[in-house]
Amino acid sequence: MSFPTYPAYKDSGVEWLGEVPEHWVMGSLKNMAQIRNGRDYKEVESSDGEYPVIGSGGQFSNATQYLYEGESVLLGRKGTIDKPLYINGRFWTVDTMFYTEISKGACAKFFYYNSLTIPFGYYSTSTALPSMTQADLLNHPAAIPTKLEQTQISRFLDHETARIDALIEEQQRLIELLKEKRQAVISHAVTKGLDPTVPMKDSGVEWLGEVPAHWDVVPTNYRYEIQLGRMLNEQRAQGEHLKPYLRVFDVQWHSINTADLPVMDFPPDVQSMYRLRHGDLLVNEGGSYVGRSAIWRGELDECYYQKALHRLRPHSLKKDTSEFFLYVMEMATQQGVFVAGGNQTTIDHLTAEQLRKYRFAFPPLEEQQQIAEFLSVDSSKNLSTTAEAEKLIGFLQERRSALISAAVTGKIDVRGWQPPASIKAPKSEVAEAV
Repeated sequence: MSFPTYPAYKDSGVEWLGEVPEHWVMGSLKNMAQIRNGRDYKEVESSDGEYPVIGSGGQFSNATQYLYEGESVLLGRKGTIDKPLYINGRFWTVDTMFYTEISKGACAKFFYYNSLTIPFGYYSTSTALPSMTQADLLNHPAAIPTKLEQTQISRFLDHETARIDALIEEQQRLIELLKEKRQAVISHAVTKGLDPTVPMKDSGVEWLGEVPAHWDVVPTNYRYEIQLGRMLNEQRAQGEHLKPYLRVFDVQWHSINTADLPVMDFPPDVQSMYRLRHGDLLVNEGGSYVGRSAIWRGELDECYYQKALHRLRPHSLKKDTSEFFLYVMEMATQQGVFVAGGNQTTIDHLTAEQLRKYRFAFPPLEEQQQIAEFLSVDSSKNLSTTAEAEKLIGFLQERRSALISAAVTGKIDVRGWQPPASIKAPKSEVAEAV
């Protein structure tokens, strides 16, 4: 969709703003609103409070009193400073946010959309915690049309951004459905197999349920050698035999980072224990990523791993393949097998002793390979569709930002725009804009 430009422009005198419509007035945000400080909410917080307490992420609590009533735009003072919020009603906002009193000659929604174009990175103070000052916000340059035109621009942006947001939400739902489908396909394949006609048996493991009758259900250590990595300390960060090693965040699902790895001393007497071989399965041992796994495919000639990782190596390559067991680990993690006491809290550490005792279902090697190949193809298609959806979301978000910027800086003329006949704009705004 293309929109016309204004008949005449003038130089704004602001490099990043460029030319603006000739009849717009150059000013700053203080010409449209006054900025006020939020306040600590502890004394007014109550679960029975009728007024929302607003932070940078929206409402997070309730209050018995309100700080302001009416239309306002909330701007971050500390922390999350680049997510302005529009609100209309009675509210309390926290002391790390500013709220605004919109001037009579300005439209609150126009001020909000204008705020979305502020280059917060340019103004942010150079501290560990990003912050903004009232002075910087108040003096931020702005090209200001009449209130009538501000209202029309806001009507246009309300409609167009709602359309874009609906498309984004649709793609986000698609991504969630694809994720659920992928998990369901993996779970079924590694617990039921690919042949729906084979006889089944009770696995004896509650979360596994029934499995094909010819599969073995045994503890992990029956099929895999499990070795925890080498602990890092100051002495081992130096030495004569410095070797690259993998950390927890280097091991993501199905992928391993090998760029810019740190080094640790691995003397000859321990190298055979910790040196990775092609086909080894690496499993995260601790933190919030318990169970996350990937296969080492010999990306480097020589590589090792730290204590926070388990290395699983099949006792017999004629019996097991890590390709299959990688999907088993993904299924087990997604189904919450590695949780503490059944309370859905991820365990702090998946010790080698625990991992050795977990019982899984193992089909014959040829069937493991067939299942792994099937899941690889299916996952590839799934991830490709997901990537397309994510790419479209990125394009839509860029389109949204560009449209807002173009409208509030006068690069497009929407004075003649009207919503489709099936869309009814709010009466108050229509009356003012017509």
